[in-house]
Amino acid sequence: MSGSLSPAFLFALGLFAALWLLAGLWATVRGIAMQRRSAFVAGQAERLASLVEASPQLPVIIRADWRIEASERLGRWLGLAQGPRNFDELRGLGSGLDATGHDALRQAILGAQRGAKPFTLSLRPEGSHRTIIVHGAAAPNAVGGPGGVLLWLSDATDGQQALAHARSERDEAMAAFEALSGLIEAAPFPMWFRDTDLALALVNKAYVRAVEAKNAAAVIDGGVELCETVAGVSAAEAADDARAAGSAQVRTIPVTIEGERRIMRVVDVPLAPEGGRVIGIAGYAIDIQELESERGAHRRFVDTQRELLDRLSAAVAQFGPDQGLAFANLPFRRLFGIEADEVAEAAPFARLLDAWREGGRTPEVRNYPEWRQAHVDWFAQPGASEEDWLLRDGTHLHVVAQPTPDGGLLLIAEDKTEQVQLAGARDTLLRVRTATFDNLFEAIAVFAPDGRLHLWNQRFRRLWGIDEGTLAAHPRVDALMGGLADRLVKPNQISIVQEVIRAATLERQQRGGEISFADGRHFDFASIPLPDGNALLIMLDITPSRKMEGALRERNEALEAADQVKTAFLSRMSYELRTPLTSIGGFGEMLQAGYAGKLGDQQRAYIDAIMDSVGVLGRQIDNVLDLAQGEAGTLAIERAPVDVRTLLEGALADAKILAKAEKIELVGNLSSDLGSIEGDAPRLSRLVAGLLDNAVRYTVPARKTGGRVLLHADGDARGVDIIVSDNGPGMPEAVAAVTKGEQAGTASGGIGLALARQLVAAHGGTMEVVSEQGQGTLVRISLPRGA
Repeated sequence: MSGSLSPAFLFALGLFAALWLLAGLWATVRGIAMQRRSAFVAGQAERLASLVEASPQLPVIIRADWRIEASERLGRWLGLAQGPRNFDELRGLGSGLDATGHDALRQAILGAQRGAKPFTLSLRPEGSHRTIIVHGAAAPNAVGGPGGVLLWLSDATDGQQALAHARSERDEAMAAFEALSGLIEAAPFPMWFRDTDLALALVNKAYVRAVEAKNAAAVIDGGVELCETVAGVSAAEAADDARAAGSAQVRTIPVTIEGERRIMRVVDVPLAPEGGRVIGIAGYAIDIQELESERGAHRRFVDTQRELLDRLSAAVAQFGPDQGLAFANLPFRRLFGIEADEVAEAAPFARLLDAWREGGRTPEVRNYPEWRQAHVDWFAQPGASEEDWLLRDGTHLHVVAQPTPDGGLLLIAEDKTEQVQLAGARDTLLRVRTATFDNLFEAIAVFAPDGRLHLWNQRFRRLWGIDEGTLAAHPRVDALMGGLADRLVKPNQISIVQEVIRAATLERQQRGGEISFADGRHFDFASIPLPDGNALLIMLDITPSRKMEGALRERNEALEAADQVKTAFLSRMSYELRTPLTSIGGFGEMLQAGYAGKLGDQQRAYIDAIMDSVGVLGRQIDNVLDLAQGEAGTLAIERAPVDVRTLLEGALADAKILAKAEKIELVGNLSSDLGSIEGDAPRLSRLVAGLLDNAVRYTVPARKTGGRVLLHADGDARGVDIIVSDNGPGMPEAVAAVTKGEQAGTASGGIGLALARQLVAAHGGTMEVVSEQGQGTLVRISLPRGA
């Protein structure tokens, strides 16, 4: 059989087997490829399903028979227990679509099935806040078959809420914009808005009124600017500067408002929402004319106040809210040693306290940091603080710190050193007064203007026998004195005391009197008005003086009797001495005349000495008689015209004999206009002669040679001055001698000086004695022209 197979058959058979093998291989390869494509398609379908499931929109197919093809999410969105399989299942009991939404969706689907009309609905499931947006249209035949409708459902709950919120914000923004626009329009000051080209785009009514335009459109169309070009900067350039700076720019310029020149504060504000590009420049202008006027007036008030504070004696300083020194008047700067640069640099209060402590202008304290902090806290205290500072140099300061409404501090320091010293002196004076009052011999009481007892001393209390408690109650004078009448010999005399006190307090008159107590004491009393309106009652115990008064009266009577006896004795002795002296003088003159025969030179010298002694003794007798009469007050002076020059020349002539004998130079310097005076010539002659005689006699012992006596006289219309001077030993006890009438120096000669004073006083003149030991004595007599 193998022999029977031909090669052709074998070839064909091999070819068939090869083709079959190839077909099997192709089928295998094609199966593998199809398997792979099926897996790819399945994967793609799964991915598409996942995408659809994850999509915010849910596809739903409604077929012509109202069957539904959709994922399980549709049931969850509608609040159903499971996914619906037909249209009627879209409604459930308390879930799914409500009747209105279900019917509306049915009608829309019918319209899409019949007319291929697309639709959009917003549905809200029952019992849910979810909002579902439904977009519907006829489905392709490949998808939904004939009569099918494809629905796309999307959950718009969040979007609707965001949309509602956006609408609310839009409404609020529009309301705020309208309110802001109304506010800008109603603003009393000009406001405007510039666009990106810096041209005016919006102005309010105040702007229109300020530029005196018809309306806002006319202002914008005409580009009418409110602000003029100042210092080369226009309004648009100022706005450009604000845009370039990215912040508000403020300037103060003069502006014409309704024809009146005003000072305005102009503000340009760049508008850039959330830091983005500037979309425009807003601006407004505020009239600060009154503010500037008030600021100027306030500045002038502050300057005037500070000038006034500089004139105060109290030290005043002002500190600002930053606790820096803003002002210090001159007394404050002097008191605390503050320099002008410290005020200019606004030195802090705490630093000033440290400087004051170093300079000894703060009190010494144990814990200075705590003290310093407590005083820095003055700025925050609600009320004023007062302190007394005792400085190391003894200065007493009263310090008052008053916080100011702006957060600053007003510090006032007053130097109370003198006041404290005066208070101490007053207390000391009161204690001294009390001690003095209590130790006075007088009983003293002070009554107030209303008659109440104000002060008293212990002698007053003991005098009337009043207890201290009664006086401490400050009784009225009528109540006090009314209970003391029984102390007096005559009780009704108590009314005299009351009347005296009343006269001093009410009538301001000083009165006095005398009262006698029942125990035999006697008192003088007087009430004296005091400058403060009170009255001082003084009571002096005169009981001892009363006792002495009787004795003195008796002694006075005895002295007067003795004086009368002395006067009579002197007068009698003068006359009795004058009688034999006259006889001696007469016989001497007869001897000098030669009645007893011629006398020799020796005899004549004796007779001349006798006659000189008679003259001297006669003058002494006259002097004694005049002195006695002067002391008794009975010296009689005869008044007759006396030629002064003649009187003095006679006295010089009489004294020259003694001066020549004693080798004393006697000089007369008499003025030619001496004239005459009214007086007793004999007594004046004796007065001058006695002064010359004594001057010559008492110059001799001190000066053996060179002794000099001068008689000088000068006169004017009022009187005559007679001066007798010498260069003798002087009178060291001249004043005492003149007072006592004793012999003293050259000018006294026994009773001469005392008698001279009496004679000069009797003529209405004065006598002055000037003496210096070793230099001489000068006696000046001034006599008036008339009596």
